[in-house]
Amino acid sequence: MPADTIIRGGTLVQPGGTLDASIAITGGKIAAIGTESELPDAAEVIDASGKFVLPGAVDVHVHLDDHFSNDTYETASKAAALGGTTTVIDFAWQAWVGEASLFEEESTLVEGIDRKQAKAEGSLIDYSLHGAITREDPTIFDELPEVIDRGVTSIKLFTAYEFGLPNGFINKVFAAAADYDLVAVLHTEDSSVCEVITEQFKRESKGEAEYYPKSRPDYAEAMAADDAIRMAMEAGCRYYGIHTTCRKAADVIEQHRAANRNMIRAETCTQYTVADDSLFEEVGLLPMAAPPLRKPDDNEAMFEHLERGTIDVVSTDHCGYTREQKQVYPWWEGTYGMNSLQRSLPVFHDEAVAERGFSYPFLVRKLAANPARIFGLTNKGTLDPGTDADLVVFDPDDTDPIDPEDNASIADFSVYEGREVGTVEKTFVRGELVADGGEIVGHLGHGEFVERGIPEWRT
Repeated sequence: MPADTIIRGGTLVQPGGTLDASIAITGGKIAAIGTESELPDAAEVIDASGKFVLPGAVDVHVHLDDHFSNDTYETASKAAALGGTTTVIDFAWQAWVGEASLFEEESTLVEGIDRKQAKAEGSLIDYSLHGAITREDPTIFDELPEVIDRGVTSIKLFTAYEFGLPNGFINKVFAAAADYDLVAVLHTEDSSVCEVITEQFKRESKGEAEYYPKSRPDYAEAMAADDAIRMAMEAGCRYYGIHTTCRKAADVIEQHRAANRNMIRAETCTQYTVADDSLFEEVGLLPMAAPPLRKPDDNEAMFEHLERGTIDVVSTDHCGYTREQKQVYPWWEGTYGMNSLQRSLPVFHDEAVAERGFSYPFLVRKLAANPARIFGLTNKGTLDPGTDADLVVFDPDDTDPIDPEDNASIADFSVYEGREVGTVEKTFVRGELVADGGEIVGHLGHGEFVERGIPEWRT
């Protein structure tokens, strides 16, 4: 039986190694891997000689079309496809009413899933959802069976912001999540520490960009991570620490993970591996995010912990805002978040592989295989036959400086502007070519919601 597409001549990258071979795609799935003579004829043959064929990146931490991002699914999914990301996990919000909220009234987590799925109908790439709990409301526990039935098997909790939850209620959520074997996804910063410093800076009129990272110190991140992990382990709840930024927090995770290897996973983000807080003096508030960029030593710590396995995943925490929306002073009146979806794979490749000498399988593990496995995306993250044909043809030798004028996101800036990176030449989502030569060629709405079962974690 002929294949739909064969990609020949490239170096295939799997989590465990590389292989010079060709790959056949049929019916949106990877049909076979082998020499060209071993594979069937195909309607289309693509020559990838001298290039790498990677699994599409799986970004399990993005914010789309909500109070953290003005990117729609259409704009963000185009950015993702151009950057080699083929699947994302966004957040379905339990609506709350507050100063930072876009909601006029409270609603359930299941209604939050409905809202996000409606917004995602025009997505170019596949997506899934974390459920985000924002209120100290015990009725959430009655919703969990339906949330799981809808294919949402991870729950996001915050320890900061107006929708941050107190430890007592987080403890209850951990106990309930453990009963269903859900994954608890934690944003950890000690709210009281950050709030007191912020109020001090307000009184002292320290509204310049350089003061922002000082308002959310690294020890506040480490303190909250320690509290949350201790509670999760006592409850028997699986824990995933998002956007780890600093040595102190990563060390905390490593210490707990040594005794709880099958219960704890963690991520950092591209920006925390390549940028530090000196960027605030250079570009103002464009890189303002929470937690903030740290020191050069913390960049080093991220790679140390990525190499040791303390940190499993590199995501983006993508938020889409314009330069005008970001450059608001004093900083406490500003907007949190950076856009990275279009740049994550090329930038992390440049730093990890080109600059630091890590392997291509390391790149694939951190950007694709590990996030897919941790969150139960069983057909994503590898080039295994039978899985979804989410593929990227990447040319590390065809380098160009990053130019925000090329952004598909609504964001008209990039904190990586000017960095010379390799090229995502082609991106396939379930066998369909969606991005080719820096242009979108797929049709909006091709993306599908991916229901997830309970993931299996093992060392």
